[in-house]
Amino acid sequence: MSAVTTAAEEPVEKTRETPDLSSFVRLRRHGLTLGALVALAATAYTVLGLVKLSTFKASIFDLAIFDQAVRGYAHFGPPAAPTVGMFYGQGMDFLQLADHFSPILVVLAPLYWIHDGPETLIVAQAALLALAAVPVWHYAERRLGPVSAHLVAAAYLVSWPVAQVAGFDFHEVAFVPLLSAIMIERADAGRMRFAIPAALGILLVKEDMGLLVAGFGVYLFVTRRRIEGAGFVLFGLGALMVIRGVLMPLLGSAGAGFHWAYGNWGTTLGEVALGVARDPLGALWQMVSPEVKVDTLAFLLWPMLLTALLSPLVLVAVPLVAERFLADRPQWWGPDYQYNAFVVAILVCAAVDGVHRLAGWLTARSSRKTSDRPSGQSPEDLADEPSGPPSGSPSPDRPARRFSGRELTGRWAFAVCVIGLTLVPRFALGNLLESSFYEGEPYVAAAREAVAKVPDGVVVEAANNVGPALTARTTVLLWGPQAHGAPWIVADVARWTYPFGAPEVQQQRVDEALRTGYVKVYDRDGYVVLNRPS
Repeated sequence: MSAVTTAAEEPVEKTRETPDLSSFVRLRRHGLTLGALVALAATAYTVLGLVKLSTFKASIFDLAIFDQAVRGYAHFGPPAAPTVGMFYGQGMDFLQLADHFSPILVVLAPLYWIHDGPETLIVAQAALLALAAVPVWHYAERRLGPVSAHLVAAAYLVSWPVAQVAGFDFHEVAFVPLLSAIMIERADAGRMRFAIPAALGILLVKEDMGLLVAGFGVYLFVTRRRIEGAGFVLFGLGALMVIRGVLMPLLGSAGAGFHWAYGNWGTTLGEVALGVARDPLGALWQMVSPEVKVDTLAFLLWPMLLTALLSPLVLVAVPLVAERFLADRPQWWGPDYQYNAFVVAILVCAAVDGVHRLAGWLTARSSRKTSDRPSGQSPEDLADEPSGPPSGSPSPDRPARRFSGRELTGRWAFAVCVIGLTLVPRFALGNLLESSFYEGEPYVAAAREAVAKVPDGVVVEAANNVGPALTARTTVLLWGPQAHGAPWIVADVARWTYPFGAPEVQQQRVDEALRTGYVKVYDRDGYVVLNRPS
């Protein structure tokens, strides 16, 4: 009897183990695929940034600024950014936190104990941008399945907003795709206790990130999570006001109007809110004028086939887009800089949710049509009817088979991945496909020689594209029309460099320095190194 019982139980035991083993293998396979995508993308972003740095295409604003701040943290000191401090006339001890409130940079400090230099920031940024694909994948997998989720993750990794960040030195926005995707994915999974720390991390990225958190609160509110939604809105807006109105002035922000870009609407956040409330049509018009704003919105939405507009999750991105488009800074409006990366992970997740909703609507509609039968006709009557043409063959009496929800979402995922790949040559990642990008310009050799003339540990005013090569071993200030009296200057008089108006002004600046006691140490291909003897 016991032998019979054992024989009968053995197949049951195997039946229980087989799904677990197959699930493990399947999860491992998908994990390896996702890991490979993340590693490949991080490598591409790293190469893009390091090549720009080595070929003098990086810039003091912003790479040297963040390098100085993180070095301060790494040495257990304040995050001083003398480059930006002297530029704004605030002195050498000016804190990066007073320029933009980014205390999250402190998490990068331990990396400087391994390698103290701007290369570390470039590698860290690449990793942060690529890792956002992991929560994006998990969010998409729940709605579309694992294969489509891989395509969505790939579409995010090649997306042009991410490419523009990877191609722009280093910027605090690197933290936002990862943190915003974690916040959305964990809340969607019902793990709000993990979404809240991600939201707190977002608030430490930049002084205006309270708008993103408040936007997420609006999304929660309209999706019937009203208590959590109200909490996120209140906390986000409260953090925005406290950081801008209290913390940054205490840290040395340059007073009223510092970095303020809303002169047409008022001089405070309250005045802007009242101005928009009084003239909503004017605000809407400003959101689409000039035309570059419409172009940016199109670039943000159509690569995901506009499906983000079908999801309430798109509301999370609205405050940050409005913040940029209502401002008077043209560089904030277009697709050429890094600012669109603040919303890229949000819009990708919204697009996934949107196509999932669309598939659900179409499936429900198809089910309703299938259930409609002529009056008095029973299922048995239908079974007795001739079968007609073979399944899948359209005829006047039988319409062509409609796509199922999974087929629709699968084809959508494939399409958005292909669209993302077609946009690669248009934006920064396209540089990786050009051999000339790795060779650099003819003047690179002269720039390297000029940098080598500057000794370690000195204060140097450097041209914008030269400073990143010096920031690891000197105190770099931005060389501009205003003299700072640094003992060393590395100038560029052959090419326009920020913040000058024209190369002619740059030459005048060098001539003025020579008249005031500086000595020319090096001069080749437009690069001039000056030293003031002590």
